[in-house]
Amino acid sequence: MPVRSLFATRLYEGSLNDADFVAELEDSCRVLGEDDRAGRAWSKAHGYRGYTSYASLDDLPQRDPVIGELVRRLNKHVAAFAEDCAFDLERKLKLDSLWVNILKPGGTHSGHIHPHSVVSGTVYIAVPPGSGALKFEDPRLAMMMAAPTRRDDAPEDLRSFVYAEPAAGSVLLWESWLRHEVMPNAAKEERISISFNYR
Repeated sequence: MPVRSLFATRLYEGSLNDADFVAELEDSCRVLGEDDRAGRAWSKAHGYRGYTSYASLDDLPQRDPVIGELVRRLNKHVAAFAEDCAFDLERKLKLDSLWVNILKPGGTHSGHIHPHSVVSGTVYIAVPPGSGALKFEDPRLAMMMAAPTRRDDAPEDLRSFVYAEPAAGSVLLWESWLRHEVMPNAAKEERISISFNYR
């Protein structure tokens, strides 16, 4: 008897394919981490192990031309993902927010979603070995009640959690309602990424 998979959850995996540009982004992120006193203070006050511009700077594409160029490149990735998701859009999705993350060794970010947006994502800038995967959670998990756990050899589309292992230059996109978590940075160096939302 045939079995069909229903209600797919898409994960887009792309790449910037430009090592020189990724190096420029790393320089920009590190300068922001040094100069943004408000962001460092917010990170410390909220237990973020490292630096994030999440609550301090909302004009990074205008502030830094390298990040402005990143947004132009991300627009193409997001448009391709929206097409793959068969979104019925009256107009193109538009960047709503973008922030830098510099995660120190031991740093993590617990499970969360991104409300009020359609597509969320992260582009990875510096990813030392052991710096942690991005963990995605099956959105049906809370409704599974008495369902047994899955075997270790279960296909990816049947697992309760899927781990994406990025590299420098990786672009990951997902629908903003998908719960995800940043696994602990077990590397000896900082992991740098830029996260964003489109509406």
